[in-house]
Amino acid sequence: MKPPILAIVMSTVISGTIMVLISSHWLTSWIGFEMNMLAIIPILMKKFNPRAMEASTKYFLTQATASMLLMLGIIINLLLTGQWTVLNMPNPVASNMMTAALAMKLGLSPFHFWVPEVTQGVPMSSGMILLTWQKIAPLSVLYQIAPSMNPNLLMAMAIMSVLVGGWGGLNQTQLRKILAYSSIAHMGWMIAVTTYNPTLMLLNLTIYITMTLGTFMLFMLNSSTTTLSLSHTWNKLPLIASLILMTMLSLGGLPPLSGFIPKWMIIHELTKNDMAIMATFMAMTALLNLYFYMRLTYATALTMFPSTNIMKMKWQFESTKNTTLLPPLIMISTMLLPLTPMVLTLF
Repeated sequence: MKPPILAIVMSTVISGTIMVLISSHWLTSWIGFEMNMLAIIPILMKKFNPRAMEASTKYFLTQATASMLLMLGIIINLLLTGQWTVLNMPNPVASNMMTAALAMKLGLSPFHFWVPEVTQGVPMSSGMILLTWQKIAPLSVLYQIAPSMNPNLLMAMAIMSVLVGGWGGLNQTQLRKILAYSSIAHMGWMIAVTTYNPTLMLLNLTIYITMTLGTFMLFMLNSSTTTLSLSHTWNKLPLIASLILMTMLSLGGLPPLSGFIPKWMIIHELTKNDMAIMATFMAMTALLNLYFYMRLTYATALTMFPSTNIMKMKWQFESTKNTTLLPPLIMISTMLLPLTPMVLTLF
């Protein structure tokens, strides 16, 4: 894609999301979602091939259905209240319909089927935008309508999402699919705490986005798309192999790393609200995610490739990819735990 076209398309995606973030009127929110959806499709089809075409079509159909459901919920709410304001949602039917529409946009279970397929079919950079930036707008609307949503429906979705995110990733060798299932599980954690403390959802989203961006950039740096190609990393870039190990364990939520903060806080919040069984269940399903991250780190940094690199001449060209954002992202996604009190005061 030519740079001017890419700039126009990206600015439309960004302005669509910002429109959703700043609007308190349902119609402008809906228009923001539509702008965002229509502008992301050229980005998904950046490298044009049949798989990208198929992935983009699946994405478009799912998002269009979600937009239709959202508009239906908005109209029901309008007929009953006579208002377009986002914060006024007295009717449970409209509220449940909007929750389902936003869950479809986010890829929460049981509407998760498109996430791994679309992420696998598009290039790495497009997958990165899909699993990070595209989550901001629907979650911002969920944040606004949180008080009027059905907590039982949200909890059911959260349980299913963490289960699907854990089980689905176990048998995968494709990195993009693994990150897609990881995204479903993280969305489940965010939704679980929405009814009790929506601000924690924002904290989780921020840390999730930094960790996922860092992971995608590390994968793009050495052009890895499968576990096998990732296992060749240590031979050429040993430092990158150890950084992948750190970010993977952080995504899994191991205690000394940043990924532990949101899990710790969410479990604390659920326990405070007499949901100890739910918190225990979610902590146990997090082990499934941790298992497939551990498998990736084992393949990357803890196994030796059959032929050691003893040649004086480099057999690959040096990477010329821009890595300006990588150091700060890796630092935030691994070393934030000691700053937890400060992070909590910010949120």
